[in-house]
Amino acid sequence: MSTDVVGPASLVEQLYSELDQKVRVLRPKDDFTQLEKAYRVASEAHKDQKRVSGEPYMVHPLNVTLILADMQMDLVCLETGLLHDTVEDTRVSLDQIRKDFGEEVARCVDGVTKLSKLHLYSREERQAESVRKMLLAMVNDIRVIIVKLADRLHNMRTLQFLPRDRQQRIAQETLEIYAPIAHRLGMGKIRGELEDLSFQYLEPDASAELVREIESQRQQNEEFLNKMRHEVEVNLAREGIPARVEGRMKRAYSIFQKMKRQKIGLDQVYDLLALRIVTDSVKNCYAALGVIHNEWHPIPGRIKDFIAIPRPNLYQSLHTSVMGPGGRACEVQIRTEEMHRLAEEGIAAHWKYKEGKKGPGVDDQRVIWLRQLVEWQKELHDPGEFMSTLKVDLYPEEVYAFTPMGKVIVLPRDATPIDFAYAIHSDVGNTCVGAKVNGRIVPLKYSLKNGDVVEILTQSGHLPSKDWLAIVKTSKARNKIKHVINTTERAKAIEIGQKYLEREARRAGVGLSRITKADLERVASDYGCGKMEDLHAALGYGKFSARQVLQKLLPEQLEVPLTEAPKPAAQPAAPGQPSALTGDLVIKVKGCDDLLVYRAKCCNPIRGEGIVGYVTRGKGIAVHSTNCPNVQNLMYEVERKIDVEWARAVTETFPVKVMIYTDDRPGMLNQLTSVLFAEQSDIRSLEASADDKRGGDGAVIDMTIEIRDKKQLERVVNAVRRISGVRDVERTQ
Repeated sequence: MSTDVVGPASLVEQLYSELDQKVRVLRPKDDFTQLEKAYRVASEAHKDQKRVSGEPYMVHPLNVTLILADMQMDLVCLETGLLHDTVEDTRVSLDQIRKDFGEEVARCVDGVTKLSKLHLYSREERQAESVRKMLLAMVNDIRVIIVKLADRLHNMRTLQFLPRDRQQRIAQETLEIYAPIAHRLGMGKIRGELEDLSFQYLEPDASAELVREIESQRQQNEEFLNKMRHEVEVNLAREGIPARVEGRMKRAYSIFQKMKRQKIGLDQVYDLLALRIVTDSVKNCYAALGVIHNEWHPIPGRIKDFIAIPRPNLYQSLHTSVMGPGGRACEVQIRTEEMHRLAEEGIAAHWKYKEGKKGPGVDDQRVIWLRQLVEWQKELHDPGEFMSTLKVDLYPEEVYAFTPMGKVIVLPRDATPIDFAYAIHSDVGNTCVGAKVNGRIVPLKYSLKNGDVVEILTQSGHLPSKDWLAIVKTSKARNKIKHVINTTERAKAIEIGQKYLEREARRAGVGLSRITKADLERVASDYGCGKMEDLHAALGYGKFSARQVLQKLLPEQLEVPLTEAPKPAAQPAAPGQPSALTGDLVIKVKGCDDLLVYRAKCCNPIRGEGIVGYVTRGKGIAVHSTNCPNVQNLMYEVERKIDVEWARAVTETFPVKVMIYTDDRPGMLNQLTSVLFAEQSDIRSLEASADDKRGGDGAVIDMTIEIRDKKQLERVVNAVRRISGVRDVERTQ
């Protein structure tokens, strides 16, 4: 074949030829008539479309399908890969797909199709509803998410052609939603690539610096791994244990996460280098572990047995870390061939062309998790709350605790006895009054550890506390607590609202007896409330004025409109402080200019960040960053949520606290202040101290700086991270 530049049409043909050859080798007995038809339909539908890169659009569906073919997925999945964008981006209808390719393909294509054409929704709402739709479709057919992951993987591989803001938005969604889903489904290979690609776009400076540092050590690391691998192979062969041994380096994003979490340098990442031993049986896995520990000293606390207790995504392996040749730490993973296949491919491995097995069983633990996830999310109607609680649900589960009867309960890191109680049953959680861990009474905020035996103490009639929302880690516990509190608080708010309205009517000398149900519902509708109880609740929460509601209900009895009580004369505000009447001048309630608004101290939002308002009792509107950890604890009362926005562009600056973790070396402060001067950011306060927690070779710099907006803060943080010796930069609340 000629080596000339491949033209657009021949590129599509070349990719289809590659796909055709691949599936014929993998599935020699299958009929490919429908697959060829799917290619023709998709090619015709996309024939006039181009990708941002300038390539024919059909290049994308073909690459997605090639990824699915590499996973050895079935023909329904491959046809879906070719057709997955036709309904969303062309005139091909779902009914046409159903007619031409059957119900299975139509269901999968529909599940992958986003809701982007619903212009009535905001971008946040479209994203939330599209993800919700995808999750529901996944419950009926797990192939939906496998196609979606392949689609996202190819989009991430070609992300360089999009504008910077879209790159970051897509990479953030990938890191928060799709990579964790791949992890929960056991698809380690795809998860790893999605994370590393997202890392490149979200933290370009940190990513480039880390890759340079890794590359500078690559030769000596490879020499160490080759030496270690040879010694392991010799020792295993001497004991008659059949195995293949592979060496690998920890992935860039995984290294970055560990360095950031532990505030350490690359040289302190003990599992940077790893060996993987793949053998033929569980018995030989444990035998190989004995050989490794007999040859090298294990590092205490680093031995994990995921064969006896698999992870929730069914990952199985033995992990240990040892001090290898030259005193260098090395992680060793030991597993069987089947365990290795499942670790790499996860739930997709069920579609291997083998023994007629097709798809995961209904009792597959990963599918059970998915059903529970969808069940927990059903009652969440607010898109922001849905997305944030979904991210919590996707968080890797790492703590294995036991009931007194020996049942294993798997929970997220730092989970509490309250999370444990709700994992057993909602009634156990609601009536929880205390807990014993390993036979001793512990506080309910206690962080559970692996192997803890937990006994929950209950009391009939007890109800959960609002304070629990600040300490629980699972969305199941959070949602159940919110439901109980919301029900109780709403009943109180309705009662307060009714009394408030009646009191104002008495003050005005009018009677409410003449008001019909239709009038009540009309006024409730004017205020965006579905029924009168909702309006009473809003009055009780302080969102609306009873006087204004009364004016709408009885206009004929109130010739002169009721007005609010006279406001005191405004006093001059102190420099940098909000005025007593208007609150924070840079933020306002959408559609209203006369409400007291202030920025919450817990998160201190700055211009450019997403914000949400919360109606407080008698203090005005508290404005939080949408990323504030307290937001979800407050928003159990949906009626108190209120839309707010940044007001006119102004020159005010915001005080922002940051913690900088660095090497302890001369000249560091000088470099930091030079960066801040270059970025035109003033320092309000600065305190530096040695970081004794990490071996005494580090320092912590606690500083408050003046920042105009989110973009300036990002520039400052990126510039500080580029300073040699800076380990991490954190914005503190």
